[in-house]
Amino acid sequence: MAIVLDGVVLGLQLAVLGVGVSLVFGLSDVLDLAYGAKIVLAAIVGSRVIAGGGGVALGVLVALLVAVGASVLVDRTVLAPVHRRHGEARVVLSLLVTLAVAFVIDGVLVSTHPFAALSLSVAGPPIDLLGVRMRGGSLLAGGIAALALSAAFLLLQATRAGRAIRCVIQDEEGAQLCGIAPARVRLAVVSLSGLLAGVVAVTQGLTSSVGVADGFDLTILAVVVAVVGGLGRVAGAAVAGVILGLVHAAATATVGAAATWVVLLLAAALTIVVRPEGVLGMARWSVRPAAPGSVPVAHTGAGRTRGGGRPS
Repeated sequence: MAIVLDGVVLGLQLAVLGVGVSLVFGLSDVLDLAYGAKIVLAAIVGSRVIAGGGGVALGVLVALLVAVGASVLVDRTVLAPVHRRHGEARVVLSLLVTLAVAFVIDGVLVSTHPFAALSLSVAGPPIDLLGVRMRGGSLLAGGIAALALSAAFLLLQATRAGRAIRCVIQDEEGAQLCGIAPARVRLAVVSLSGLLAGVVAVTQGLTSSVGVADGFDLTILAVVVAVVGGLGRVAGAAVAGVILGLVHAAATATVGAAATWVVLLLAAALTIVVRPEGVLGMARWSVRPAAPGSVPVAHTGAGRTRGGGRPS
């Protein structure tokens, strides 16, 4: 049971990672290789605020705002030329640009705050849960991650803004004809993705710590989860995160931490081979139940068009 609970806590954090990357890719075909660097940037700035006497609450708030601000700034500046491209050119260029951004952020942090890290402790004894004694920080991290995922899905499924986002993902030109501004939708999605990056910084700080050297590992985890879930498929990324978290916990308990990365990547590779469209199949958001005698319709976003009517 301890392995399961540890896996669920880690899996929820991985799910937040994967959803943050999948949101942006699903909307604009931009694969953000600077995602982990933004998480680290938010964590380090938050840790500096706390170390300077600002308090934990202010440090957490600043970390969240920094993550959102960094995501919007990168999208509005260096990624602006990328959004004018289409198809594979956009994907490849986004990889190069965001990788460069990651190197810049990592270089600045290593040179200015080489030993800084965000570590948030929760006072009190371990809490008994289903017969397993869990640290308060781990339970709080899992709760925050679950709350963030629930809020994101509620936003996407039950609000006007969420319907606008799904509309732009499925057909940008059609959304424009309906009076939806794709630029505003992209700003909302990028901001939400950045907010999720800030949540990851906080939850990682609660379970262990986030240092300047962690950006690359976080990016790799985010991309692996997003790919296993099906790139651009938000629900798939959430499920994949929990599955890979359980695999990670089981591997750590059986073969040791040194081989955990190998097991995790092998599990991801096997999933991709067996289900290249993602763990939930072709459903980008959800699959509505079909009426008797009808053909099920999946909301995949396939064939959506962007600028110039070219399918992306």
